Amino acid sequence: MTKNITRAREVFDIEIEGLKAVRNSLDETFDKTIELILATLEKGGLVVVTGVGKNLHIAEKMSAIFASTGTRSIVLNPVQAMHGDLGMVSSKDILLALSFSGESEEVVKLIPAIRRHGLKVVSLTGNPKSTLAEMSDIHLNIPCGKEACPFGMAPTNSTTATMAMGDALAMVLIDAQKFPIQDYAMNHPAGAIGRALVMKVTDIMRSGDRFASVTPKATVMEALMAMTKAKSGSAAIVDDEGCLVGIFTDGDFRRAVSEGRSDLDASVSTVMTAPAMFVRDDVYAAELLKIFEKKRIDDLPVCDAVGKVVGIVDIQDLPKMKIM
Repeated sequence: MTKNITRAREVFDIEIEGLKAVRNSLDETFDKTIELILATLEKGGLVVVTGVGKNLHIAEKMSAIFASTGTRSIVLNPVQAMHGDLGMVSSKDILLALSFSGESEEVVKLIPAIRRHGLKVVSLTGNPKSTLAEMSDIHLNIPCGKEACPFGMAPTNSTTATMAMGDALAMVLIDAQKFPIQDYAMNHPAGAIGRALVMKVTDIMRSGDRFASVTPKATVMEALMAMTKAKSGSAAIVDDEGCLVGIFTDGDFRRAVSEGRSDLDASVSTVMTAPAMFVRDDVYAAELLKIFEKKRIDDLPVCDAVGKVVGIVDIQDLPKMKIM
């Protein structure tokens, strides 16, 4: 192992231990913070996040994840706030103030002005006895220990831990507000996330001439011919009513050959996979991705509300649709 890798692992170890320490320190102040944020949102207020230096970047990330998951939020630069940007906030809002030392001059000076605007203040620091902590209504402790920096100066461990605390707040608020995936999709209309959340299985699946299906009475050869015609790696096995019985894939055929069961005139029902997994036609692509990742399959039949097969999703099509 090189010296560089050894040092890099030390950094990871320090930050992992820091995260564990913060996780274990969670107490009633976390619950009180969630309650205060929920009360703020209920009266139409915003979660205003502030910090200086590296913590301003953390504030931006924290505010962004709040806003995208149903918690209305803005970032307030403490320097700009003292020169007019305080007009962005109102008494209905709440301030989350980030400063690991709890002594950042720009943030500490901001608090009295914020108080005059009627906001409640929650501080996130590594020092419960700091000036900022004592000026706050609630203090969330970040006891992550030393920085990974050899000088003990550059924010590393502390910024990671503070960011994780913000993530924890945001995820708990999703549950508390019962924020639905449909609203998350509304906030992410572009990119791979947006496509996965807006598109449904019916937008992705193969159907018509690109969908191979045969009955259980078909031979292995007939199933292979149907797959070749559809340029598909699988065929859905359906009964006379069009309902799913099983699935026959390239993998099933290869296994049959390796086991000496390669009679092309045999019934496909002797080599198919049954019962077959399937997905409903009203499922979003995001849920589809989870199924493929969890089950490690390549083809997934699609059924309607009464169980009839309407198409099939081939995992090879997902990158083409730019959703993975």
